[in-house]
Amino acid sequence: MKLAIVSDIHANLEALRAVSAEISAHAVDRIVCLGDIVGYNTDPAECIAVIRQLDAICIAGNHDRAVTGQITTDGFSHTAARAVAWTRARLDTGDLDYLRRLPLTATVADHLVAVHGALHPETGCESVRLETDELRRQSFAALAHHPSRARICAFGHTHRLGIFEFEDGAMRQCSGDQVPLRADAYYLINPGSVGQPRTADRRASFLILDTTRRVVTVHRVSYDAAAALAKTRRAGLMPAFSFLPRPLRNSLRWAVRAVGLSELVQRIAR
Repeated sequence: MKLAIVSDIHANLEALRAVSAEISAHAVDRIVCLGDIVGYNTDPAECIAVIRQLDAICIAGNHDRAVTGQITTDGFSHTAARAVAWTRARLDTGDLDYLRRLPLTATVADHLVAVHGALHPETGCESVRLETDELRRQSFAALAHHPSRARICAFGHTHRLGIFEFEDGAMRQCSGDQVPLRADAYYLINPGSVGQPRTADRRASFLILDTTRRVVTVHRVSYDAAAALAKTRRAGLMPAFSFLPRPLRNSLRWAVRAVGLSELVQRIAR
């Protein structure tokens, strides 16, 4: 079986169309979407429609659940919370119902367990970011005891592509664009983000899991990012200083909080 695994689309229609076109060239059996279809960008209904047309196995992300009111936006950034409210006002009853009915986890036979954030804990798993070895070890432990007997868990939420292997108590991050899967090991695999990558490589990314050949392949796709960005900016959903590199952006935000925007402008002008 060949599974295409995507995540964190975030209402970026240009990216989703480019990724779905690339997936169509690989004769996959099913597409698995790890959630966050909506949020941040301006085409939530259109992206939901594409995912439904693709008949993807889909689970709920924290942005999907926040838009439907199943969770609050506590802990969301101001930009993310604003996008949640903006999105909720623009989806019809059918789209909201579709998001509301998405499960938190899904299994594909005995091949794969799909989650958005983590396989642990049982509640709030869509909001846990597997960004540390300790958290990944907890999800590996949950995978080892999962009733599906699957040895692979696909997760998203971090917007960072990564493949992690656990065997005989040792954990390592795998490198390369084609990773063979060892029969006795467990794996956590993250396809990165379709609509909002948070790495130096700004292309959309996804994974293809070939369960027959026992290999995971990384795919990256260019898309019209300028068009998507322009729509998001026109809608007023862009975060402040988004055009700057992240370190400088964070420094400017800190400065604005510390002295105020008008004072900061006067100091720069001196």
